[in-house]
Amino acid sequence: MAVNRKVGSMNQRRLKEKIFFWSILALPVLQFCVFYIGVNFNSVLLSLQSIKMDASGNGYIYDWVYFKNFSDCIHLLFTEYSLVQSFKNSLIAYFAGLLVGTTLSLLFSYYIYKKSLFSGVFKVMLFLPSIISSAAMVIIFKYFMEEAYPEFMYSAFGKEVGGLLSDPDSTFTTILVYSIWIGFGGGVLMYLGAMNSISDSVVEAAYLDGITPLKEFFYITLPMIYPTLVTFIVTGIAGIFTNQMNLYTFKGIKVSYRDYTYGYYLFLKTSQGMTEYPQAAAMGILFTIILAPFTFLIRWLLEKYGPSTE
Repeated sequence: MAVNRKVGSMNQRRLKEKIFFWSILALPVLQFCVFYIGVNFNSVLLSLQSIKMDASGNGYIYDWVYFKNFSDCIHLLFTEYSLVQSFKNSLIAYFAGLLVGTTLSLLFSYYIYKKSLFSGVFKVMLFLPSIISSAAMVIIFKYFMEEAYPEFMYSAFGKEVGGLLSDPDSTFTTILVYSIWIGFGGGVLMYLGAMNSISDSVVEAAYLDGITPLKEFFYITLPMIYPTLVTFIVTGIAGIFTNQMNLYTFKGIKVSYRDYTYGYYLFLKTSQGMTEYPQAAAMGILFTIILAPFTFLIRWLLEKYGPSTE
């Protein structure tokens, strides 16, 4: 009897553990099913349909058009001015972030990691924009570009200039600089975390062999955090088609076609109502088809030809 009670108690405990385990997993699994599987499945269905307002203007008429949305999107990608400009600007934004943003993030992270002069100040200043409301940061940045910059140019050089954001020739470049600067926080935090995980014994052994800080960065630090760098580069490729560069926060719907990105174009599409959903869904699927093999190729090349920690 005592043995049976003991077995029964163990079974009850295991049952409670399973209930607790599945109750913890239930919410994230449900979110994955609804917001990933469900949303993407619905996008596939939408891409094969057309949605129009009915005669009353209160409802919608759904029709199956199959691959017409895809053929229309392919035509628009090569002929519509805003999409041609989006391709150019999206590539500029990606490579500027990759070359300038990543390089500066690595250098700042290394400077902070080595606990150099004012490293704590740099750490706070670089990460501060990431915890302040993006709308507030945009307002502050706009004030400096539209008010402070012309005043500085006039007082320092006696030259009257307009705001950088109101000048069509400098709008995109100014917002691009803001996007790179605002992205420092997350990059610095991740790279710094990876650098702090480097074994002190490895660094100490290198210094005993007379290594310089510059060589330490290229021959020890960079190879040791290379997996983190690869992750940032690979995940950043998706930004070619999704990054809107805070254009809506700066300009709302009044952005010039010459400053469009793919992310901003799709955002406007989805904000115009359900009738635009099918074409936006088809375009998103097209971008995925283009991007997926390219992403896997870049990842394979980076892992194959990147530095080794051995």
